[in-house]
Amino acid sequence: MASVVDICNSALNQIGASNIISLTEDSKAARICNQRYDFIRDYVFRAHPWNSLIQRVELAPDTATPAFEFAKQFSLPTDPFCLRVLSLDDPDIIFRVEGRKILTDESTIKLKYVGRITDPNAYDTLLIETIAAALAADLAYPLVGSATLGANMNVFYQEKLKEARFVDATEDNQINTSDTSISQNFSADTFINSRL
Repeated sequence: MASVVDICNSALNQIGASNIISLTEDSKAARICNQRYDFIRDYVFRAHPWNSLIQRVELAPDTATPAFEFAKQFSLPTDPFCLRVLSLDDPDIIFRVEGRKILTDESTIKLKYVGRITDPNAYDTLLIETIAAALAADLAYPLVGSATLGANMNVFYQEKLKEARFVDATEDNQINTSDTSISQNFSADTFINSRL
């Protein structure tokens, strides 16, 4: 079973730093991991519509309405917290996200979104690896003092992200993986490497 400490230790191992036992222990690594983990996790969550994080909900409008342009407003979900709006059930609905509100003229909406799921056991393995790689890139300079290592770890993170996005995006029957136009982010060598 994965934990936040496991993900942090994976990142620390990648940069050659010592493992931690908890985020609250009295060590520089634990303090920085405790400070940065949530930000980096949410950053990675917003980078792709991860299957393991997708939530669906039907929303009723708020009692308050926008001052102009739209007739209704809907508060974004907080349980789990909405990190990224993906779509409404009808692609023809015109809407705009402003702050923590969705503005539209509809009387109800069905929303698909990326939720802030905090339990790492709910994450796909490749998502865990991607978070660890992003965290390693972020921790490299403050813990090891090496901008070069940080740059190298950022390249490693981008590779992990590309692989994880590809696998995640091809886990349904609605995407034709032979169609090369589905994304410029997915290259042939990514597909080959993901199968090794």
